[in-house]
Amino acid sequence: MRASRMLSILTTLQARGRVTAPELAEACEISVRTIYRDIDALAASGVPVYADRGADGGYRLLDGYRVRLNGLSQSEAGALFLAGLPGPAAALGLDAAMIAAQNKLMAALPAHLRQDAGRTQERFHLDAPNWFGEAEEPQHLRAIADAVLRGTLITIRYQSWRSERRRRLAPLGLVLKAGAWYLAGLIDGDVRTYRVARVLDCTTHDDAFDRPAAFDLAAYWRDSTLRLEAEMHPHVAVVRLSQDGVSLLDALSRPYIKARLQLDQTADADGWRIARFPIGKTLWHAAAELLRLGPEAEVLEPVDLREKMAELAQATAKLYHPARTA
Repeated sequence: MRASRMLSILTTLQARGRVTAPELAEACEISVRTIYRDIDALAASGVPVYADRGADGGYRLLDGYRVRLNGLSQSEAGALFLAGLPGPAAALGLDAAMIAAQNKLMAALPAHLRQDAGRTQERFHLDAPNWFGEAEEPQHLRAIADAVLRGTLITIRYQSWRSERRRRLAPLGLVLKAGAWYLAGLIDGDVRTYRVARVLDCTTHDDAFDRPAAFDLAAYWRDSTLRLEAEMHPHVAVVRLSQDGVSLLDALSRPYIKARLQLDQTADADGWRIARFPIGKTLWHAAAELLRLGPEAEVLEPVDLREKMAELAQATAKLYHPARTA
């Protein structure tokens, strides 16, 4: 256990350069006191690890010192190759680099781990787009990705659902979601999201920008996704569901709605139960979603949604009335 932990300390120092004791403790999930003991043990064993004092201090390895990869476990080696996703890498123009890196990693692995790493590549595959959908191939993705990596400004001509505009922004990161690429861009002090497929033109600049130290791409994306879901579902519907309606709602609803579904545990005399869950911001979209449940659902509240359901149902029934088809 301790040998694995000390290897984690070494690889963290090698990957990140100067690291403080609290940061190492968090990465290794141990106490700061244990980090101090492990650092002392590494130094005593001849590993060139040094402590820099001061506000910007921390531990670091002697320049040029490298840790060999023979401490990888079987599962860790497999995980590294699983992370090499050919589709996204190719879209970013990094497919050749990824293959070269994997070849170097394979050569560095001990012989007994190479077979397991190769097996992972053969038996796991990522297909990013949703069912019945295709991955987008944005024209300017590689240029934007290059600017993200270099930390330089870009100017884009962007087609939103409202209008076409030009924006000069700092590209902070790219996210692949269900086959579509999104750009997190800093503009006027705010981070905004842009769908890369809607970028009509992109000009890259050599001007560097100061990346916000506190910006976390994964946290930003998680928070913005939840915020978007909440904005798209600002109201709550009270719906009476049959047993089949409960099953249909579970099968057809998005995760955001499922997580916020409140379903009464007791059923009425007909076996129906009352459910409360978020709905879309417009009556038409909310009604269209609920009409998928057919006669297995009855909207009780809000009243205007109930009326819209009746209006759409009557209009649909009219299309199929025998008198119309006679």
